[in-house]
Amino acid sequence: MTTTDLHTLTGAYTLHALDGEEHTAFERHLASCDSCGQEVAEFTATAAWLARATTVRTRPVMREQVLERITTVRQVPPGAAALERVRRGGRRGRALGRWALAACVAAAAAFGGTAVWQYERAQNAVDRAAQAERHAADVAGVLAAPDARSRSVKVAGGAGTLVVSASRDRAVFAATGMATPPRGKVYQLWFADGGKMRSAGLMDPGRGSQAVLMQGAVDGASGIGITVEPAGGSDRPTSAPIALLGVPA
Repeated sequence: MTTTDLHTLTGAYTLHALDGEEHTAFERHLASCDSCGQEVAEFTATAAWLARATTVRTRPVMREQVLERITTVRQVPPGAAALERVRRGGRRGRALGRWALAACVAAAAAFGGTAVWQYERAQNAVDRAAQAERHAADVAGVLAAPDARSRSVKVAGGAGTLVVSASRDRAVFAATGMATPPRGKVYQLWFADGGKMRSAGLMDPGRGSQAVLMQGAVDGASGIGITVEPAGGSDRPTSAPIALLGVPA
């Protein structure tokens, strides 16, 4: 039974550098160790990424050059002492090579991890930009709809305007100059549905002027309300509304 800490073999396993007892023991360990499973998956992805990044197509003439040199370079047979050194060195080399490979994979993973992190940051930025673009298009669609109707109210030291499009069945709340909500609080929008309040999303607490596409369809709501709620919002209002507006006909 191997006495090696199995958690340290993820790199060697990824590069198929384990054999026999260690390979069997590690696979048994891997089946129940989530952290090692994640490392193996990351190392595998990184190794594949590096392989793609460093692959170079050889010149067609290289094959002919290698075959030609094979016929002209004589291999000197080693003596008995040399053979013994090779055997001893081979045993040590396999052990050292295994750990060297693991170290290389670990280093590659660190480099690859940075690349993946940079890629994820860039991808997140692209996703956020696409989301912002869709939000702006949806807001503009409601505001520019031929059947758009509006109603305004003073709220939190500023002003707010509710714009509703029946054809789109959506509403936008546009705020100007609203005071920042108390620390740890947020303004939450609600649709009034038959005496019940249905959450319609949160306003950005760091912006006094903004246009918010209210979440969900208007769906026959008679009005909207704005309350001050704990950060993250609430399932139902926990404070009296600071503003109420009827849905414009």
